[in-house]
Amino acid sequence: MADLTLNVVTVSTRPGRKGPIIADWFVKAAGEHGGFDVAPVDLAEVALPLFDEPEHPARQTYHHEHTKRWSAITAKADAFVFVTPEYNYMPPASFFNAVDYLHREWHYKPVGFVSYGGVSGGMRAAQGAKQLVPTMKMMPIPEGVVIPVFTNHIKDDVFEPNELHKVSATAMLDELAKWATALKPLRQPA
Repeated sequence: MADLTLNVVTVSTRPGRKGPIIADWFVKAAGEHGGFDVAPVDLAEVALPLFDEPEHPARQTYHHEHTKRWSAITAKADAFVFVTPEYNYMPPASFFNAVDYLHREWHYKPVGFVSYGGVSGGMRAAQGAKQLVPTMKMMPIPEGVVIPVFTNHIKDDVFEPNELHKVSATAMLDELAKWATALKPLRQPA
């Protein structure tokens, strides 16, 4: 059992999505890496409505059960990987909504991205997400996994990574473990 917990978050919530297939591969890769206890999280299952808390998230005075559940899931993690497609050069609205629901639960935790899409491989979505996460005191790391023309790597509902995907995943996990360890003292209650 590792000292660190990594939440691998499937971002897309739309019907027919392929994110869970890619997330399944990454969860296995992260488990084999050994630096983290890996917790898969699917935003479709979390089922957050459009942000509906009456108080600012920084207060952590949550009124709705879905927010309390999301807070508990997020608070346990030491690091995050968001598995995200690219919609209109950005991550889906579900990503922004999930981040906006909380505040302190994100603080001092590193974050990486597995992005997928067409020719760009979702890189613009990851870059757009990296503009938001520092406002929540998360540390976006430069390493990531980019999957261009992702449908070419899915056979019978299984993601088949190439060597670059595997090497990129290992590099990102190595860096996430370093950052999560280094930031751990900041995550301790004052």
